[in-house]
Amino acid sequence: MSGLILDFEKPIYELERQIDEMRNFAVTENIGALNEEIQRLEKKLARLRENIYADLTRWQRVQIARHPDRPHTLDYIAGMMTDFVELHGDRAFGDDKAMVAGMAKLDGMPVMVIGHQKGSDTKENLMRNFGMAGPEGYRKALRIVKLAEKFEMPVLAFIDTPGAYPGAGAEERGQADAIARVIYEMGRLTVPIIVTVIGEGGSGGALGIGVGDRVLMMENAWYTTITPEACSTILWKDQEKAAARKTDCAEALRLTAADLLELGVIDGIVEEPLGGAHHDFSAANQALKTAISESFAEITSTPIDTLILERIDKFSNMGVYDVVPADPV
Repeated sequence: MSGLILDFEKPIYELERQIDEMRNFAVTENIGALNEEIQRLEKKLARLRENIYADLTRWQRVQIARHPDRPHTLDYIAGMMTDFVELHGDRAFGDDKAMVAGMAKLDGMPVMVIGHQKGSDTKENLMRNFGMAGPEGYRKALRIVKLAEKFEMPVLAFIDTPGAYPGAGAEERGQADAIARVIYEMGRLTVPIIVTVIGEGGSGGALGIGVGDRVLMMENAWYTTITPEACSTILWKDQEKAAARKTDCAEALRLTAADLLELGVIDGIVEEPLGGAHHDFSAANQALKTAISESFAEITSTPIDTLILERIDKFSNMGVYDVVPADPV
């Protein structure tokens, strides 16, 4: 555990510290009269937690989604599935450790799983490239979903990335084509697909494995075309101004689960324990497992041809656009 305390959480941890000090003093000095005061402070702490986490800004939810202790794809796989066998490589260049994939069982049902994977410490983050997959990662994802189609296994996809890796090497190896190809193939895949944004959902890196029959989102996750910092840098250019305005960009981007449900981009929100999934992984894991199982129950009775048409319509109808008539020849 990193022990990271976010700025808006400091009043909570300060009050917790006071309660712990008072409790230790009462035990050491055998002062029973302090018990009433401790109970009063504990009630105050519970109210403070509820008030802070019930009124989070969009930027604060971005911070929670990035918390280093937040569970990642492999944590959810281990928590809700059995018999996981990881599959490696894209059969063209190499194995991208920022994208994990493999076979598992969800309540005895065979499924294929793909997802971005971040690290839990600096060393692992470097190995996982901070969850930013390159073209070989998306080609691996494509290989796995096509394998799922071959063996008629549903697909579970977990999104948690600030974006696809933007390096020159990734572009040289066909980053854009790899993402476009997996989006295209997932759109017409002949098995059910359930997608969950578990943390960060940044840009094409997220959408690259984001096409599904049901798209769920953890309560404190975010999902948008650009990070607030990148958006702010583009708009204000000056580094100091950009840093000061990233909170405004987070508000303007409407990137939270509640925003995206209202916009019709996602189909459901998975509630998290108070303070975020990292405060009680067991509860977060169970909530997500229940949501995924319910989603499967909704879509498995639908004929696959209908499911594919509904999937394509779902994503084709997002956003606002107009068709400009061609000039007469």
